[in-house]
Amino acid sequence: MLDGSADEDFIHIVGLVQFNSFEWVNQVPKSIVVGIATVDRKRDFTFPTSIEGDKKRYPTTGHSDKFISFIEKELQPYIQAKYKTDANKTLIGQSLGGLLATEILIKKPALFNKYIIISPSLWWDNASLLNQDSELKENTFKQQTDVYIAVGKEGLTPTEIPRVMEVDANLLTEKIKGFKNKNVKVYFDFLPQENHATIMHQAVSNSFKLLYPTVKKE
Repeated sequence: MLDGSADEDFIHIVGLVQFNSFEWVNQVPKSIVVGIATVDRKRDFTFPTSIEGDKKRYPTTGHSDKFISFIEKELQPYIQAKYKTDANKTLIGQSLGGLLATEILIKKPALFNKYIIISPSLWWDNASLLNQDSELKENTFKQQTDVYIAVGKEGLTPTEIPRVMEVDANLLTEKIKGFKNKNVKVYFDFLPQENHATIMHQAVSNSFKLLYPTVKKE
């Protein structure tokens, strides 16, 4: 999970994982929660932008490629070497973290097989990520992949050209559906009771029910 230090989202997400993996709940399998602490979100979670105002406003931005490389070449191999793991890997990201999770999904989808993308800041670089091509649309992409996208009542984005976060989240959902890859399932969850500040906990809780459907015993 991104934004994953103890004073960010680590503790309450661990609580959700613990609760949902209790044997009397049994919603999710036993899991290892890896929290990546924030150092510089604007640097690590964004790709280069063509918007001059954002370059000046956020001078450290545009290095998500290095952060993605860290996840792929350092973090994942470390976890696999040190702990008992299987092939299942889930990524959780909200806001700018949701932007990064979307970038990984679009550009390197095999890095994870479950994506929990919450209130993604797709407005970055005038939503250019929504126009990116992806190997997800290729029939050669065979990995079973589940994508959960959630958004609350969030309204206009902090951009010169107004965008609406709810609309962008819908556009991302439709983009993934448009790839028509039977190996990729996407779930859209609109949470009108939540806003950008409150959505994380409820969305992750909801995602577990959709990504790990329980099999009813007869």
